[in-house]
Amino acid sequence: MNYRIDENGFYGKFGGAYVPEILHRCVTDLQKAYLPILESEEFKQQYRQLLRDYVGRPSPLYYARRMSERYGCRLYLKREDLNHTGAHKINNTVGQILMAKMMGKTRIIAETGAGQHGVATATVCALMDMECEIFMGATDVKRQHTNVERMKMLGARVTPVTTGNMTLSDACSQAIRDWCSHPKETFYIVGSTMGPHPYPEIVARMQSIISEELKTQLAEKEGRNWPDYLIACVGGGSNAAGTIWHYIDDSRVKICLAEAGGHGIHTDYTAATMHCGTEGIIHGARTLVMQDDDGQIKEAFTISAGLDYPGIGPMHAHLATTGRTQILAINDDEAIRAGYELTRLEGIIPAIESAHAVAALRKLTFKPEDVVVLTVSGRGDKDIETYLSHSDMAKEETDHKKTQE
Repeated sequence: MNYRIDENGFYGKFGGAYVPEILHRCVTDLQKAYLPILESEEFKQQYRQLLRDYVGRPSPLYYARRMSERYGCRLYLKREDLNHTGAHKINNTVGQILMAKMMGKTRIIAETGAGQHGVATATVCALMDMECEIFMGATDVKRQHTNVERMKMLGARVTPVTTGNMTLSDACSQAIRDWCSHPKETFYIVGSTMGPHPYPEIVARMQSIISEELKTQLAEKEGRNWPDYLIACVGGGSNAAGTIWHYIDDSRVKICLAEAGGHGIHTDYTAATMHCGTEGIIHGARTLVMQDDDGQIKEAFTISAGLDYPGIGPMHAHLATTGRTQILAINDDEAIRAGYELTRLEGIIPAIESAHAVAALRKLTFKPEDVVVLTVSGRGDKDIETYLSHSDMAKEETDHKKTQE
């Protein structure tokens, strides 16, 4: 089975570039430019230097002793929350801003949900002295207020989007509309493995530094460079893509991805696209989409702003439908409880997005010798108010810990 992209920009039957005529030139120019840029020595040197000296890579691989004892395995946490700006998103924005400069672009736009991609984009625009506008759903502007202020402090213009559910999907749509209006000077830094080809592949390659480091770190800690399990949360799919990139073709590695179940996959309040979606087109790519019988996009629902998307990256759609990945739907209450669990056992407050991955541990069965790697994609500073509004679950976790003891 081939899990990689083909020469036409498809992962199996998913992917491609379905864009309006006004964007055709922008997308085809990017398709022609991205591989020569990514493979050039100039790009590689600048990108690696910034990852090391600016982002702070490699990110640590931490052996979580108490969590390992609870789940009966050897659990390691890949600490993307310790990157500059507090999430994995900076790996991608550093690479794409270098591409934009090499292509002669002068203005940057981006979409954001949880705000981490927006902050990472605003950060590299400040670094490179580039004009920056971030589109963010009005709902997310309210629930991620701290990140909005960080973006503004960095010099970005934050534009609230008031259409639809006023979340990530609507921010993506508005960013594409803006790109249509300013195609010549604007570079759209897409935040996840979604959108028209070549964006899913570009973002996955930028994030593949995660699994590249895992190979070296696991060899040092375990004497072998592969785990038995890889676990990550998945919305559009960037941190998941980076976590699994170098292991996709390794049948020894089981891949488990956690998507946002919201109130449950059997309700109308969910963002579990790979459980509830059907084949369709969203934001320029053929993939799995939550849609009605008429092909109209359904609104996604989850407590997690970063996973609040009614589609999935085409790479993940292909991996899921071919059975390469096991997809788990994590409901809101399960994610909050898991966030408190990691906080109380290891002193690490994860982003609610990452807490979905932590919650997946309860749905899996391990052997004591299994090496499990879970990517903590971001830190939970931005979600403190949400955690506090569910503080009753902190008591549940404390009571559970006492019962275990």
